Amino acid sequence: MKGADQAYVARFRRKTGGDEGMRRYIAALYDVLSNAIGSDKLVLRAGKLNALKMMRSPQLPERVLALQRLVFEDPTLDRLPQPGKYRDAIAEIEDGLADLVAQRSVEEKIDTKVNVKMAERHQDYLKDLKLEALREDGGPETPATQKRLAELEALDKQKLTTSALALLRPSALAEVVGQESAIRSLLAKISSPYPQHVILYGPPGVGKTTVARLALEVAKRRDYTPFAAGAPFVEASGATLRWDPRETTNPLLGSVHDPIYQGSRREFAETGIPEPRLGLVTKAHGGVLFIDELGEMDANLQSKLLKVLEDKRFAFESSYFDESDPSVPAYIKKLFREGAPADFVLIGATTRDPEEIDAAIRSRCAEVYFEPLSESQIREIVTGAARRLGAKFERGVPKLIASYTIEGRKAVQILADAFGHALERRSASKSKTKPEKAPQATIGEGDVAEVVQSGRLIQHTPVRARRGREVGKVFGLGVSHHVGSLIEIEAVAFPSAEKRKGTIRFNDTAGSMAKDSVFNASSVVRAVAGLDPVDYDLHVNVVGGGDIDGPSAALAIFLALYSALTRTPVPQDVASTGSLSIGGKVRAVGGVIEKVYAARQAGMRLVLIPKENEREIRAGGTGVQIVPVANVAEAIDALKAKTRKRATPR
Repeated sequence: MKGADQAYVARFRRKTGGDEGMRRYIAALYDVLSNAIGSDKLVLRAGKLNALKMMRSPQLPERVLALQRLVFEDPTLDRLPQPGKYRDAIAEIEDGLADLVAQRSVEEKIDTKVNVKMAERHQDYLKDLKLEALREDGGPETPATQKRLAELEALDKQKLTTSALALLRPSALAEVVGQESAIRSLLAKISSPYPQHVILYGPPGVGKTTVARLALEVAKRRDYTPFAAGAPFVEASGATLRWDPRETTNPLLGSVHDPIYQGSRREFAETGIPEPRLGLVTKAHGGVLFIDELGEMDANLQSKLLKVLEDKRFAFESSYFDESDPSVPAYIKKLFREGAPADFVLIGATTRDPEEIDAAIRSRCAEVYFEPLSESQIREIVTGAARRLGAKFERGVPKLIASYTIEGRKAVQILADAFGHALERRSASKSKTKPEKAPQATIGEGDVAEVVQSGRLIQHTPVRARRGREVGKVFGLGVSHHVGSLIEIEAVAFPSAEKRKGTIRFNDTAGSMAKDSVFNASSVVRAVAGLDPVDYDLHVNVVGGGDIDGPSAALAIFLALYSALTRTPVPQDVASTGSLSIGGKVRAVGGVIEKVYAARQAGMRLVLIPKENEREIRAGGTGVQIVPVANVAEAIDALKAKTRKRATPR
C-alpha cells in the first residue's frame, strides 16, 4: 500500500472509528440506496446483478463490490477493492448515489405533477360523464336557454300580414299580363320530355321570375316531363353570388371545409376529416335552378357553372381526404369519389343585351324574350292587383299609375302605397269606432300623387307625340337593356359666313358612332336634296343630351338635316329607327320591338323601320302604324304621304 493511501485509510478509520466505523459507513450508503430505489427493488436488483450474497457478506471488500454493482447496475464488476483503494471506490459510489438520488428526486416531482394532472383530468372526465347523464335525462336545456326559446316562440306568433308584393304576385300563368308569347315559348322548352336550359331577356318588372316559377309547376303536372311532383325551384341572384378562388366557399357549386383552415364540424375537425358542403346546384337537382341577373355573375364562376352543366355533377377535391381512412364516413367517401349530383335545368334572367352574356352559356341555352309592357297592359295589371287587394279606386288611377312606370312590379308597388295613403286619409277623417274586420278605402288620384311626390317619381315618357309639323325636328328611337326610349333630335341650318366653309356641330356626349352617323347623313342629304352641306353651318342637337352611341339613330339624323336644309316640315307624331349607308340605304338595327313599344307609349301614330326588320314585327300587334323602308327616298315619301293624309279634310 502506498503511503498516501495508508494515510487516507488511517484518517478514514480515525474518522469512522476503524474497520467497524467503515462497516457502519458502508451500511449507511446501503440505507441511502435503499431509500432511493426502495428496499424491495434493492433486493430484486441485487438478485439480478448477482450481488445478493456479497451484499450480506461479513467481508468488507465484498460488501463494497456489491454496492458498486448495485449503484452502477453493472454485473461485470468483479474485482474486490484493495484496502488501499477504498478511497476511490467509495468516492465513485458516493457520486453514483448522488446522481441516483437526484434522478429519483426529479422523477418524484414529475410523478407528482403527472398525478395532479391525472386527477384533474379524472375530475373533468367525471364532470363530462355527469353532464352527459344530465343531457340524457333532461337534455341540454338550462333555465336561461329555455327562457330564450320561449322568447323566440313568442316572436314567431307575432306575424305581420303577407307583404303587398307577395299578395299581388300572379298565382297562375293566366294572370300574367302581356307575356303570352314568352310564356308559350318557355313552356315549349321546359314542359317537354327533354327540357332545355333557358335564358330570359327583358326589362325589369315584367314577370320573368314569376313565369319561370309557374312554368315549373305546369311542367310537374304533365306526365311526359322528367320533373317529379317535388321538383325544387331554387332561386339565386347572380349579382350576389360570390366565391373564393381558393374554394373555401362557393354557395353556388359547393365547397370543402377542411379541418384546419375552414373549420369542418367538430367531430370531423377533431379527426382531421374534410367536410364537403353541397351547393345550390345540388339542391336544385331534379328541378330548376333560377339565377336572376345572370349577366352580373363573375366570369370565372360562369365558367365553373358551365362545367357542371356538362357533367351534371360537381366534383370535390381536398388534399386532406384519405379514402383509406376508416374513420371517414361513407357519404363523404361517396362525394369525393363520385361527386355531388347536379342534374337540373338552368333558367337565367337578365336585363342585359344578349351580346353582354357569356357566349359559352348562350350556346347551351335557348333564349326567350319578354316584351316591354304597354300603357294599357299596366292599367290591366293595376286593375287586377286592386281586385286581389280588395280595394276600390277612382277611374283615372290606373292611367295615372301607368304614366309613371312601365314595370308591372313597380305599378303594383305604387298601387299598394296609394292604398296605404287612402287608409290613412280615411282613418284621419273618421272618429275612432269599432275596428273593421277588413280595411275599406277608395284609392284616389290624390293618393297616387302622394306616392309620386314622396318617392320623387317622374313620368317614364316625358316626350309625347303631338299634332302638327316642325322644321328640323324629328324623333328617333333607342333601346337600352330591353327598354325602348324616344330620342328628340333637332337640326338647324344657316348659310355659312364664308362660302364653302360650312361647319357641323354635334353633341360631344352622344358618342363617336353617332357623330359618324351625322357625317354619313350629311353626305346622303347632299345626294338626295342636291344641297351641299359645306355651304351651311349645321347644328344637330340631341335634346337632353345623353349617350346615344350607335348606328340606329342615323335615319332620324338624316331626316332632321333634310328637313332643316330643305325647310320641309316633319309631322311630330312620327318616329324612326335605322342605320344608314353612304348610298342612302336603310339597314337593319337591333331592339326594334322595344323601340316600337316606346313609340306607342309616347303616342306616335307612325314608325319608320328598316325593311330588313319587317319580319320581327307581328302584323297588327303593335297598336301603331309600321312603315318599312329600304332607303331614304322611301322614308321621305312616307313622311310626305303622312303629311298629305293629315292635310286632307275629312
